[in-house]
Amino acid sequence: MSELVTGEAVALELRPAKLPSRALAVLIDMVVAWSAYLAVTLGLLAAAGSLDDAAVAAIAVATFVLVLVGVPIAVETLSHGRSLGKLACGLRVVRDDGGPIRFRHALVRGAVGVVEILMTFGVVACIASLVSERGRRLGDVFAGTLVVRERVPAGRTEYVPAPPPWLVGRFSELDLSAVPDGLWLAVRQYLTRMGQLDPQVGWAMAERLANDVVARTGAPAPEGVPPAAFLAAVVQERQAREARRAFGEQGVGVAPGSGVPGAPGTPAALSAPAQPPQPAAGPTPPPPSAPPAPDEPARPSTGFVPPA
Repeated sequence: MSELVTGEAVALELRPAKLPSRALAVLIDMVVAWSAYLAVTLGLLAAAGSLDDAAVAAIAVATFVLVLVGVPIAVETLSHGRSLGKLACGLRVVRDDGGPIRFRHALVRGAVGVVEILMTFGVVACIASLVSERGRRLGDVFAGTLVVRERVPAGRTEYVPAPPPWLVGRFSELDLSAVPDGLWLAVRQYLTRMGQLDPQVGWAMAERLANDVVARTGAPAPEGVPPAAFLAAVVQERQAREARRAFGEQGVGVAPGSGVPGAPGTPAALSAPAQPPQPAAGPTPPPPSAPPAPDEPARPSTGFVPPA
């Protein structure tokens, strides 16, 4: 299993869909598509009964391309990877890094699907899905996508921890376009499992991933920021950008439990510390005679600490 972020920028555990559920979803989509295709074809032929054979053949080809190829591509693009069959089976198409698909991904999947699903009755798609470790057909391989299960047991869901409050929004100007999808997936996998790692091993892994991100972005990490905190802040910034691209300004708000500071379900060790109780009203105590000189500026407790 891997970790992903859905189109709503909610971190979920990635579970690749198996062949039976995918086949059922495709069957539902094909029944709906072919029913619409036959209805549209019969209607057009009835209306164009006086046309010659060449015109009828052109209408048939155009209807085939529009209804069986164009409509599924449009549906997957507008629904961010959920066709009618996938919605019924609890599946969704996402990018390899877990982000929401766009038109180019749906276009490649639909174009390849004409050959491996429509023209071969799904035989090529079934063979490719059985051979693939994550159950991907050829359209998924060429488009860089993956079909996953959206309905997962709530007790086994893992979340990307929230960054420290003082890092939220600090990387809004950072150029993340050169960071590859594989590195994003590795960072998310580390963040969801860093609590299970040995402190020394986890710290070394965080440093390596942070150095990889810095090398891709060309901007150094802020001095004194733990690498795990830096990674969490950068991942949250990317999630916010994905949400804005997918849903506009309304997509900035992340659902509860998604790792946003203060959201329900956020790990307690990484959330903002609670404010200490205020003292009762009374005379103000005198200041200390000689405050100790701090070695470095104080920062709020974040849960990201160096190993012992």
